[in-house]
Amino acid sequence: MEITLLIKSIAGLVVVLGILLYFLFAPAKKQPKRAQNKPAPPVENGLKTDLESLAALIKNPATPQRELEEAVRLVVKYHGVIHPKMGLRVHPDFYLFRTLMIALCRHPNTNKDIIIEFDRELNRLNPDYKKEINEAITKGLNARGA
Repeated sequence: MEITLLIKSIAGLVVVLGILLYFLFAPAKKQPKRAQNKPAPPVENGLKTDLESLAALIKNPATPQRELEEAVRLVVKYHGVIHPKMGLRVHPDFYLFRTLMIALCRHPNTNKDIIIEFDRELNRLNPDYKKEINEAITKGLNARGA
């Protein structure tokens, strides 16, 4: 009786091993790859509305004041809500906004109205980040110099 149980157990393990090996080494059915076309970001007033394009405009010191105002308005409109904090830490996406705030404050074609509007709207949309937004604005204004 013990020997038959041992033989049945070995046979069962061989079947299970065979099934596992089949799924492990069986050729996968390959699906034809489709070209993944990302939809083009919407364009508003001649400016792309994706965050990378808007950030490039804000960081570029040659951007005229009107385009800078429009870029800031589009950032707030399309990307103004920052992901919630992770406990006491800020979400990694906030660091891009911090960089944008500092770049905006240091931009040669900015003015107080653009900075205040950006600060006000980000604080309104992200009340949890109020302290961090104020620190970033202060850092940018201090970096601007006299």
